[in-house]
Amino acid sequence: MKKILSIIAGVAAVASFSACTKLDVPVESQYVKSNFPTTASDYNALLGTMYSNLSSSYAVNYWRMQELSTDEAIIPARDGNFDDGGQYRQLHYHSWTFDHPNVIGVWQWGFSGINTCNRLLSVVSTSPSSDATKKAATAEIRAMRALYYYFMMDLYGNVPIITNFPVSTPPATQQRSKVFSFIESELKDVLQTLPSKTSNASTNTLQYGKPTKGMVFALLAKMYLNAEVYTGAARYQDVVSMCDSVQNNKNYTLDAKYRDIFLPTNGPQINETIFAIPYDQQIPGNQFTRFGFFFYLAQAYGMNVNLSIAMSTTPEFYKRFNVPNDFRTKTWLVGPQYYPDGNGGFTSQPVYYPGTTTQVVITPDLILVPGKPMDLGNTIASQSEGVRSIKYYPDPNIIQSTRLNGNDVPVFRLADVYLMKAEAELRGAAVTTANGELQTPLLLVNKLRTRAGADQATSIDLPGLLDERARELSWEGWRRNDLIRFGQFEVEYKLPNDVLTMNKDVTRRLYPIPSTELKTNPNLVQNTGY
Repeated sequence: MKKILSIIAGVAAVASFSACTKLDVPVESQYVKSNFPTTASDYNALLGTMYSNLSSSYAVNYWRMQELSTDEAIIPARDGNFDDGGQYRQLHYHSWTFDHPNVIGVWQWGFSGINTCNRLLSVVSTSPSSDATKKAATAEIRAMRALYYYFMMDLYGNVPIITNFPVSTPPATQQRSKVFSFIESELKDVLQTLPSKTSNASTNTLQYGKPTKGMVFALLAKMYLNAEVYTGAARYQDVVSMCDSVQNNKNYTLDAKYRDIFLPTNGPQINETIFAIPYDQQIPGNQFTRFGFFFYLAQAYGMNVNLSIAMSTTPEFYKRFNVPNDFRTKTWLVGPQYYPDGNGGFTSQPVYYPGTTTQVVITPDLILVPGKPMDLGNTIASQSEGVRSIKYYPDPNIIQSTRLNGNDVPVFRLADVYLMKAEAELRGAAVTTANGELQTPLLLVNKLRTRAGADQATSIDLPGLLDERARELSWEGWRRNDLIRFGQFEVEYKLPNDVLTMNKDVTRRLYPIPSTELKTNPNLVQNTGY
């Protein structure tokens, strides 16, 4: 959405590094005493680079590493089309190598963000601004750097910790547990300086897409939920504490309509969003409609652009959307297709394949062509295989030149906080009271079912909780994280006529350090199994 443009107006002010190993780039800045950042608008322009970098890959390459490696999303080839060198099937079968384009690109994206934050800290530290302004900017930058580090720790595990700018010595790999402790310390240190979500719409608009206390609490909850994976030590009671800290701010509430959270018009008015990445049709990154919609439905949804027919979900994942009356089931396109009614539902007017009177019918099964690796063929029937997502509802203002969505993408929201707390309690944490109610796992799950119009659960256990996370958080970038925590990342769902087999080695729970980084930095140590 265009609201982000005010944040990144000064993106071109200074250049940043593309990876942590580019150590010989000269330090350049056009800041002198007369134009050094002093005002709020100066700082917005200065800090814009760390946000523009974040949006550039989060909703495409980063998302693909988190989702295409699971049962939640798949990009099959169609007579060789959309194969793109096999990179998508390598993610599906866990057969990636250290020169996979996403392995390289996302590492460079993450450390470009980290180096950008370090550069900004060096600029702010010598700014003539007031101590309060500098302190606020410093906290904002360090929180964003911690977020980048969380993404890198989650994907790659053992990564360098870089806090200085410029970098004079090639940084060494650090143990994942040490990276965890660094992120935790950084977040706790800046917590009190960060703003809180308020009841003032104008204030929340200014804060939107930036770190707040709520973001810190949510990120710490996510870290503690996965602490046993990251460090070997469980911290489930800390999960509950962080989730309750989010809820202590009464300005976070569930939105009445699930659909509203993901519309092209979403933004700071969404009550449950804790941290989101803003997009509009000009900002690279959000391509869910381009890749995940269905080409033959574009005109029915008011779009006149060329879209892919490739990305869908697997039959096994879609089977989890089996709760009666659950609106979240309507975020998927399957079966006979009808024109949308504009309110998240459908009319009785069928959508036909172009030039025919045959109604578009999307089938859930993915039936591979015998002998071809993860290839469905390219007939009309095979193009129509695979349930498509419209969770990030198709943006009618999408334009041909970019094919980008205007939907902002939530990273943390209150619904996830409820589910994290429920899971921590199921794993042994004490049940606590928040907002005047004793929040048992069943109560928290049923809050989300009530919002979705779904039948209430009568009981909940850990397998059921994982399914609830699938229904509530599908395509939000958390499936790999969840499956690893539940010990199910290596579960294989064979497609008909499949000639390939998943690599089930548990070392695949971490991605490798890219070949490009190992070649330029001798202090990096490759992850086990690569």
